Amino acid sequence: MSKRSKMSENLKMEIAKELGVYDSVKASGGWGDVSSRDCGNIVTKAIEIAERSVSGK
Repeated sequence: MSKRSKMSENLKMEIAKELGVYDSVKASGGWGDVSSRDCGNIVTKAIEIAERSVSGK
């Protein structure tokens, strides 16, 4: 079984705040009420951040 890397909770929260989704997470006490579209946007943003860090920008 391969080990998969996961996004840290801190990074998810930072991105959620940046995208205006944090209030939904905070209000419900978890990620259950966050739409799949918003979750996808968070993942997209995390990928952008990772690509920038790899390229050194």
